[in-house]
Amino acid sequence: MALTNRYKTAVGAGTLTALVLVLVFGSPWYADWARDNTNGRTAGGWFLQLLAWPGWRFDSGDSVQDVFAADLKAILVVALTALFLYLLPGSQLARARGTLSQFFAGWAAYIFAGAFAALLTALVQSNPSLLGAFQAAGVGAGYGLFVGWIIGIATLGARRGRG
Repeated sequence: MALTNRYKTAVGAGTLTALVLVLVFGSPWYADWARDNTNGRTAGGWFLQLLAWPGWRFDSGDSVQDVFAADLKAILVVALTALFLYLLPGSQLARARGTLSQFFAGWAAYIFAGAFAALLTALVQSNPSLLGAFQAAGVGAGYGLFVGWIIGIATLGARRGRG
């Protein structure tokens, strides 16, 4: 995907990939499928369930505040990915496209995006606490660590510049 279009930027490629990840794997339908059809005690099942982490939803038995926080988290993961891809200099300063600095900058951007999205939305949920926000940031960073390599691959070969 990222290796075919020579005119795209690292920011654009990474943001588009993050949007697809959140829209597809964060959907209620995928989350239900992953929960019902995978075994979280296996590496593959755990990873498939992890992909559903920045889940969004339309309705739920939860409070409106919690549903809003979950939807905001999904939006923030994409928006913060774009911001961190723009701010991280690795892909911008690389002398040649396709270097490892682009890969690691994309991966790091997703780790930071997951952590900060979780931290911010944990403070919006019902009954927020600082400890809960820190724990949520750890979960978000873990999601970024194990899924962010996909963003890293998407940014490989993208041209330097703004997207």
